Amino acid sequence: MIKAAIIGASGYAGGDLVRILHRHPEVEITCLTDRTNPGMKFSEVYPAFRERCDLELETAEPAEVAKRADVVFTAVPHKTAMALVPDLLDGGCKVVDLSADYRLHDAAVYETWYQEHTSPELLPEAVYGLPEVYREQIAKARLVANPGCYPTSAVLPLIPLMEKGLIQADSLIVDSKSGTTGAGRKAGTATLFCEVNEGFKAYGVGSHRHTPEIEQVLGEASGSAVQVNFTPHLLPINRGILSTIYAQPTKKVALAEVLALLNQSYADAPFVRVLPEGQLPNVAYVKGSNYCDIGAVVDPRTGRIILVSAIDNLMKGASGQAVQNMNLMYGFNETLGLDITPLAP
Repeated sequence: MIKAAIIGASGYAGGDLVRILHRHPEVEITCLTDRTNPGMKFSEVYPAFRERCDLELETAEPAEVAKRADVVFTAVPHKTAMALVPDLLDGGCKVVDLSADYRLHDAAVYETWYQEHTSPELLPEAVYGLPEVYREQIAKARLVANPGCYPTSAVLPLIPLMEKGLIQADSLIVDSKSGTTGAGRKAGTATLFCEVNEGFKAYGVGSHRHTPEIEQVLGEASGSAVQVNFTPHLLPINRGILSTIYAQPTKKVALAEVLALLNQSYADAPFVRVLPEGQLPNVAYVKGSNYCDIGAVVDPRTGRIILVSAIDNLMKGASGQAVQNMNLMYGFNETLGLDITPLAP
């Protein structure tokens, strides 16, 4: 039995971490920290957990958390995490960081898109936590950088095709839509019900911080520099990301070839479901689960490959993937605690 702590437990990702870890047969949750609601029971912040998880939310410092945990999930915003992770590692913990602080290998790239990095010496050690691609490296890691929600939905459909050189590296357009939980639990005008309900808008056009993360992973897959036009949108739903990806092939390709390659690449990936010809993903059919559904079309008129993916942004896009990474780090079956059937619409 391993002891787990969650720093930032009252956020949406933290809440889903508790939901998953509470039912995990090899995990005991020993510490939940939160600076917003200290002293409150977790079940008071999230009443759904009444009589399921009544642990008190604390303001313990990293050194104290490290004494009480084997693995720590840092479910906090970027910049906050980098102030915590070095002390957690020094305390002997393994860390799965859900922020963006350790996803980018190059400190200069990180500082261009975010801010100054205070522990760049850890960047070469951090393993990008996409199990379908970096499974072996994750298993040996003590620091895993959990991928962003949008990048997860974008790169999983593309990586098999990029590895085979089937896509022009400068032709990629990623059009993504996310539910409002992706903005976090902190109150803000932009995510008020009346601002979101019956609305639909793009944001971060040409400037979203997940762009270099997508380009980094796809660049590694293709062995060359990649440029992506990435545009996120805000959907008036709670959970889910749907990404539609447009790519110009390097040669004429049939849909059967694309689907065969995807199926072959993810044959051993328990949480990737490649849909048959004529079917495309729907966020409703992955809600509450750790699945990524992928569909494909080859446009007969333009020849472009069109890939569509759907994930739950809080599960495969955050907490579910974090637990999947933890499972690999401790030698468990990667599905342990995550065999959750999507909620029916």
